Amino acid sequence: MIDKHFGFTTTVLHSDRQKAIEHGSLHKPIHTSVAFGYQDARELAEVFQGKKPGYRYGRQGNPTVAALEDKITRMEDGLATLCFATGMAAIGALAQGLLREGDHVVSSAFLFGNTNSLWQTVGLQGTSVSFVDATDVSNVERALQANTRMVFVETIANPRTQVADLERIGELCRSRGLLYVVDNTMTSPYLFRPKAVAASLVVNALTKSIGGHGNALGGSLTDTGLFDWTSYPNIADNYKRFAPAMWGISQLRAKALRDFGAALGPEAAHHLAVGSETMALRIERESASALALARMLSDDPRVASVYYPGLTSHPQYAIAASLFRAFGGLFSFELKEGIDCFDYLNRLRLAIPASNLGDTRTLVIPVAHTIFHEMGPARRASMGIAESLIRVSVGIEDTEDLLEDFQQALG
Repeated sequence: MIDKHFGFTTTVLHSDRQKAIEHGSLHKPIHTSVAFGYQDARELAEVFQGKKPGYRYGRQGNPTVAALEDKITRMEDGLATLCFATGMAAIGALAQGLLREGDHVVSSAFLFGNTNSLWQTVGLQGTSVSFVDATDVSNVERALQANTRMVFVETIANPRTQVADLERIGELCRSRGLLYVVDNTMTSPYLFRPKAVAASLVVNALTKSIGGHGNALGGSLTDTGLFDWTSYPNIADNYKRFAPAMWGISQLRAKALRDFGAALGPEAAHHLAVGSETMALRIERESASALALARMLSDDPRVASVYYPGLTSHPQYAIAASLFRAFGGLFSFELKEGIDCFDYLNRLRLAIPASNLGDTRTLVIPVAHTIFHEMGPARRASMGIAESLIRVSVGIEDTEDLLEDFQQALG
């Protein structure tokens, strides 16, 4: 069995082999069947009723997906994990499985564009959402209402890299009995475990740093085991037959996988599981290169601003330095007036104009004109997103090659 004293990568590498694997395979095989047969029909009924462990139908679970869920649970030091078809499906599961008409959510205003869009949609369907500057816990506290059920934040905001007041928000949620959801995508379980700041549920877009190769979509929700589900009013009686610690994850599995169908396929789960084995190695390189690039660009007179929590000039540097193992591979920057961001991007030789994060290759994108275009100039301005902002997801190329590339493009 995996011992607690083993390191992060050792634990991830060997987690598959904590349960029997067919034919001695080192990786969990890809189980493509969507149905699972039983010789005894009574056993099938007991599995459906939750009296015995087992698989019912591919939408609710699969051995390959379950092995990935076990890996992520170990990464996050959690109680249990559910995997979804995408990271957005994991966030959507929060509304689908845990919120009701008349509820209220407090969310960070500094969000990934699609997450912002999703919360706006939720707001039109009977659950109100208040967007606040989550870099200060007092803003979150002022937004709380009698019907607040959930507080949602990202660890490092995409793309302006604001860092939420994670620890103090966790203390606030714990004292008020609120569900505290932390999107850990920009940090990853290697750089940070939200359980350390009393998070109830942890979101990871597996497509990004965990999978790491841009070849599979996926998302996950991990229950840290810290939240008292007996105090949560939206748990249906049907799921209270389980141990109280499992009420939340059981309802999510039913409402967001069985009913809503946002299930992760086994082929993608296999890609993500194999990719996760090198996550720590990749993130170490990406973080080191991102810091070097951010420092170089911040020293260049042709660059107006650089946003990276690893720079001591960053407003939340102290929070990031105290909580994160390193500062991650994402940063953004603005060029001085008169330097066209499209011309700059077109002069890059290694960095690729594309929309993804956490890939092995360095990716760049003009934020206002692409992934944040739909929200309009007013909302972008409220999030501090300039029209010239360039987002960079640093890959694993040699650091010196990246420095030379970003420097020559300024010429």
